[in-house]
Amino acid sequence: MAIREFAMPDLGEGLTESELVEWHISVGDTVTLNQTIADVETAKAVVQLPSPVAGVVAELCASPGETVTVGAPIVRFEVEAPAGSVVPAAAPSAASVAAASAGSAASVSAAEPAASAPAAPERQAVLVGYGPAAASGRAPARKARKGAFAPAAPSIPSRAGSASSAGSASEPSAASVARERTLATPPVRKLAHTLGVDLASISGSGPHGLVTRDDVQHAASAPSAPSAPEPPASTNAAPESATAARTAPASAGYPAERRTPIRGVRKATAQAMVDSAFTAPHASVFLTVDVTRTMKLVRRLSEAGERASLLAVISKAVCLALAAQPALNAHWDDEAGEIVEWGHVNLGIAVAAPRGLMVPVVEHAHAKTVGELTEAIGALARTARAGELTPQQLTGGTVTISNVGVFGIDAGTPILVPGQSAILATGAVQRRPWEHRGKIRLRDVMTLSLSFDHRLVDGEQGARFLADVGRMLADPATVLGRV
Repeated sequence: MAIREFAMPDLGEGLTESELVEWHISVGDTVTLNQTIADVETAKAVVQLPSPVAGVVAELCASPGETVTVGAPIVRFEVEAPAGSVVPAAAPSAASVAAASAGSAASVSAAEPAASAPAAPERQAVLVGYGPAAASGRAPARKARKGAFAPAAPSIPSRAGSASSAGSASEPSAASVARERTLATPPVRKLAHTLGVDLASISGSGPHGLVTRDDVQHAASAPSAPSAPEPPASTNAAPESATAARTAPASAGYPAERRTPIRGVRKATAQAMVDSAFTAPHASVFLTVDVTRTMKLVRRLSEAGERASLLAVISKAVCLALAAQPALNAHWDDEAGEIVEWGHVNLGIAVAAPRGLMVPVVEHAHAKTVGELTEAIGALARTARAGELTPQQLTGGTVTISNVGVFGIDAGTPILVPGQSAILATGAVQRRPWEHRGKIRLRDVMTLSLSFDHRLVDGEQGARFLADVGRMLADPATVLGRV
């Protein structure tokens, strides 16, 4: 038998580290090639890692919730190999990872190298969709399987050392089996791990006993059973880890204090917002619009069985208005010293997902009808809330819409997505007294808030763009006439 290490792969987008969300294997388990072994969270999405070999799990080198540097070993396998041979750790190459993320990749060999020949690093680059090579050492490319959450498995505690881990009993413990049989989605399992809640101790309130976020938070805030007093801390004891989740007792009817490590999507979003706010000089303009006709159009289309939504009509109006004001669909390229005006509209749609703020992208939105936009936006929103977005669905946006109106908000000043020159926030539609044809009537009214990069967009261009969008929403026949 030989020991083979699997290192944290480079998942693309220039990422240097990823967070291990959950293990799907335990020490002593027998795994097959391409079997899902772990969920890993990048700054953009949760990605499943497959096993690069068939063998027995000898050691888990990282714990759930731990941030692992690309290239660092995360698991060791015992594999069949010539006596005395050891396969060194090797991280998958960036090129092979990019190919897998794009949806297709060449298969690589899972066979061990001959004793006289060293292992080639590129042959150890295995991600979802990769399979064993043919006898010749190469196999035709095949389409990669898109990341979808596998059945959840128990979390694995921190390793105590390679010797002790390798010597663990292969039979799963009763607690592990109980956790495995507990129904919960990966985001809920991650929350439970962060709060230190044992899922096996919770009775789920969801369908078929599914454990929900509320169940976990309620269990975390419930008073714990008294335990034996701990010995006094040594004066030279190490301070509590700054990344550990801690709670304080609830008081005055408020929930217990909770401290959550800054990582994953929240960390990436915060850094992106800081970079955007202190790089691009923001300017904002506002416009309140009578959208009564647009609301009537959406209702009539829906009653007729057509796919239509207010957000889709707004998206179409934005795409049409950008054709007249291309500066709002542009990128400031510092390295090249150029302003890039895109020849297409990849429309980002801000979504409040359980993992945090996500901005999936509708590619080539300018070429889609209102019905196609309705379907595309709805599909992306559902995928985002299910936590199943791929990194490719979160990149490449050229302009963004944030629909804060769904939360009952009238207006706001959105921050630009880094690399984009404009973002439009749409407020809530409200019935208000409004001047219409010389009389005061109750009308459907909403406020549009536009933020733009003042390096790329002059005030006049921003104002004209917003006015064009407003005119199309006030008279949706304008939209239909320009489709």
